[in-house]
Amino acid sequence: MEKKVNVDVIGPHPPCPRCTTVLKNAEKAASMLKSENIEVTIKKLDIASKDVVSKYGVLMSPAFALNGTVKVMGRIPDVKEVERLIREVVK
Repeated sequence: MEKKVNVDVIGPHPPCPRCTTVLKNAEKAASMLKSENIEVTIKKLDIASKDVVSKYGVLMSPAFALNGTVKVMGRIPDVKEVERLIREVVK
């Protein structure tokens, strides 16, 4: 059974180095989880967008959200943490 997870990386546009690192970590985790039939869709969202602010209420970047719920804000989760958070969501 395939499991799907939507990842949103929230930060300024153009992305800062910290947000770029979160995006790369999410991409690495996604590629590792592919073998377990976990499909991860990653989007970069602009923290200044009114839609993003009203949906997430994020005040600090970078922020990392899974399926519409912010899991990490104001720090960089490493690849292992991203992988663990995605696994928790698909359980």
